[in-house]
Order: sequence, then C-alpha cells, then structure tokens
Amino acid sequence: MAGSRAPMRYASVALALLRWGGRRQRPQAPRRILVLHHLLLGDTLMVTALLAKLRARHPDAQVAMTVARPIAPLYATQPYGVTVHVLDPRDFATFRALAALPRFDLAILPADNRWSWLARAIGARWIVGIAGDRPAHKNWPVDELVPYSPAPASFAETAADLVAGAPPAPYRPADWPALPVDGVPRYGGRYAVLHVGASSPLKLWPPERWRSLADHLEAHGLAVVLSAGPGETAILDAIDPDSARPRIAGTLSLPQLRHVLADARLLVCPDTGIAHLGRIAGVPTVTLFGPGSAVICGPGAFFAAMPGREVTVDPFPCRDQSIQFFREVPWARRCERLFGEPPDRCARARCMEAIELTAVVKAIEDLRVVPTAQS
Repeated sequence: MAGSRAPMRYASVALALLRWGGRRQRPQAPRRILVLHHLLLGDTLMVTALLAKLRARHPDAQVAMTVARPIAPLYATQPYGVTVHVLDPRDFATFRALAALPRFDLAILPADNRWSWLARAIGARWIVGIAGDRPAHKNWPVDELVPYSPAPASFAETAADLVAGAPPAPYRPADWPALPVDGVPRYGGRYAVLHVGASSPLKLWPPERWRSLADHLEAHGLAVVLSAGPGETAILDAIDPDSARPRIAGTLSLPQLRHVLADARLLVCPDTGIAHLGRIAGVPTVTLFGPGSAVICGPGAFFAAMPGREVTVDPFPCRDQSIQFFREVPWARRCERLFGEPPDRCARARCMEAIELTAVVKAIEDLRVVPTAQS
C-alpha cells in the first residue's frame, strides 16, 4: 500500500529471518560501515559525534548513514567522508535501494533498535545498538548491546560510545563544509536570527517575550530576522503582526538556512533541530529548554567549542520523566507529554513561560555578541 510502513516492515522481518542462520563474528577492521536510523533533524545532527569517531577509528572504511529525505542535502559535501542514503519507512523504494548496496560489515543503531531487523535484512554482518530498548523483540537481531551511560551525558556522547576508544576530536565548522546553494537571502550587516517555531506548542516561548527580545537586540545594534518552519506563519504573526521585520516562514532548504545562520551574529531558538543546525554552522546560539533536557540535547564535549548557552529553569516540577528513546534512563529529566488536557497531557507550556527575558539577555551578554550594560 502506498504511503504505508507495512511493506518495509514485513520485508525487513522476512529477509532478516532468511539470513538468520550462520555463525556471526564481530569484524576487527570493518571496511563498510552503516549508521542506521530515521531520526529528526536535531538528533541526526548530534549523531555527528559518532561519525567523527568512526572516521578517526577507521580512516580507510567506507562509512554511510541513513537520513530522512529533507535532511539529505545537508550531507552533500560528505562531512567526515560519510555518504548518506535516504530512508523513508513509507517509501519502499528506499528499502530496495539499501538492499541493493554491497553488504556492510558493521551496522550501528544510535537510537531505535527496531532498525536492527532492516540491518539484518540487508545483510549486515554485525549489528551494534544501545541496550534497554523496548519492546524486547526490537533487540533480537542485535549482536552487541552497549549499556546507556550511567552518568548524565549528551546524546552526542551516547551515540559516539557505540564505538570503543577515545572520544572524537571536538567539532569545528571546517569539518563540515557548507554546500554552495543559490537563493540564500542576504540580510547584510549585523543581524540575529530568532527562530520562534518548534515541533510542539509546549516548546513555544510567549510572543510578547520574543517581541521584547527583538526590541532589545535592535537597541543594541543587531537587526532581527524572524524564522519559523513550514505552517508556522501564525506564530510569526503573533510576534510581529505588522511584518515589520524580515522573516523566514519555512521557505528555505536546510542548506540555505545553514548559510543564513553562518552569516548571523546570533541565533536564539527553542530546543529544536535549528539549535543543532546553529552548532553545525558555528553561530553563537542561545537555546531555550522547556520540556527537553539541556543535558541530553546540549552540546556535550563534542560540540563544546561551539559558542552557545542553554537557558532553562531546573529543576522544574513536571519535567519528571526518565525515558529516552524508549529506554529507562534513571538520570534523565525530561517531559514528553503531548499538548492537550491533563492529567495525561499538558495544556500550557509552563516550563517555557518560566524562562524570563532577563535570563535570555544574560545568556546573550555572556556570548559577547552585543555590548553588556557595563560596556
């Protein structure tokens, strides 16, 4: 059925079972490695730490990674020598394309172990994943389960820990050249990007605070560009009803947006994929964390050299869930409740409302992109 996940799921299980027999042995010097996932933008970009470590440990190996279709153009310049392949669970052609590739010696699952069935189906000789995934059948084809970090860690470090050895060298924007693209808007001079959209209403900061922040930045010599994703024009209108400031309303590709961020003096945004794109671009970034974890989604050691600050109210009473990628992680403090009526859902973004304008301004001043009150 077109648009259904079922054909890929059934084909993966059937082919995996056909390949089930035979002795399996961990490759000592893998020549072909696949990082297999179907993550959102932010998580995909944090997996960069794993790519860097693979390249350092296996400099001559062919390394490939699956990505969602909209993300693939970001990898056209092959950072760390990685080739990407589109994986779309609703497009069986992407399954056929993976199955047609030469077999991989090693497949690494940085998040959801359900892709272990696909890894076995396409002939991966050894499969590594993170332990503790649920339900248990997702783990059956996995050859090596690596425990989740017992201490608080960024997801970037969690992904990199799937490969033994020293941590990768910290990220630098030069490690990931930007793709030259046409159609990039030029704003000129000194400007800040305020990316105000998010994947959930529970990650939205109040419109009046965005307005006050824009006024503050303009008073300190930074022009303001407002940004949001597709379908989020209403969020922009609530902040800037007269369209007095330039805006990006979900009209740019990710490579185009990366160029806009790279030329900016500052990015301020909720905990969303654009915050991670800001790290890749190297722009000073202030990230507002409401329901999400500033530890798990923070820079960690790998992105520590990128200028940025995390703003959150911690602890927050209802940021009390400890599930990460379907696993129980005792030290995790996050909230994955959906927007809606209590008790199972959350009707208001109270954790975002608790972030005061003064805290965001202080984080910006710490980055020294605008003059401080004393200068």
